[in-house]
Amino acid sequence: MTAEETLPFADWLRLREPADAAARAEDLLDAVRAQLTGDAPTVIHDLGSGTGSMSRWLAARLPGPQHWVLHDRDADLLARAAEGMRGVTAADGAPVTVHTRCGDLTRLTADDLADGSLVTASALLDMLTAEEIERVAAACVGRPALFAISVTGRVRFTPADPLDEAVEAAFNDHQRRTVEGRRLLGPDAVAATAAAFARRGVDVRERPSPWRLGPEQADLTAEWFRGWLGAACEQRPDLTGPAQAYARRRLADAAAGRLTVLVEHTDLLAGG
Repeated sequence: MTAEETLPFADWLRLREPADAAARAEDLLDAVRAQLTGDAPTVIHDLGSGTGSMSRWLAARLPGPQHWVLHDRDADLLARAAEGMRGVTAADGAPVTVHTRCGDLTRLTADDLADGSLVTASALLDMLTAEEIERVAAACVGRPALFAISVTGRVRFTPADPLDEAVEAAFNDHQRRTVEGRRLLGPDAVAATAAAFARRGVDVRERPSPWRLGPEQADLTAEWFRGWLGAACEQRPDLTGPAQAYARRRLADAAAGRLTVLVEHTDLLAGG
């Protein structure tokens, strides 16, 4: 069981998009809408856009003309995101336009976001370091920032299995690993982000946004599980042997519709 057995990243993003959409905390949007007023198009910067799931989801829930600026370091993903926004309109039918910027979003400054009324991101924070979180927070101050679907590290299976806790702990350690000199925050990212904004005098609201995976999401459950277990075994090679039987049990249960999984996330709104 290795991480290499999982889907290509763009396909993974497409597979998870419905679960992300169902999980996001929509009650935070009331505070966002209250701040997006005026006749000029609302400019929204989406950080780490991937294939554009956040922009597609949110654009249709906000009123008025919108201009989205999609940021990612992967030009191919940005092209897919821009294409996916074709035909998307605002909640009241107003037009939505898109521009892409390819580059390192952790190096964005307040000047780069100066024209924005809102900053958004989804499934991003846990892939950043403490220093990068500080830079992102500093760049966002002055406008609301909505960060959705950040992992908390907590997973709950029904039925439970004796190996669940060990794999969860190993996966969380993997999320906190050092990559090319960058010490990732993983499940500690939400707390670090809230603290970074608080130090700058910005109020923060948090809401749970869990994936609830059941028989209708069996394909996503299986793909998520392979990546989750693969990362755990990469972190703790001693789990590789027991993981073989564990994987067979879990994947068989998922395919048969006997497995449900709660994958906990948190949505965070800073400045709303």
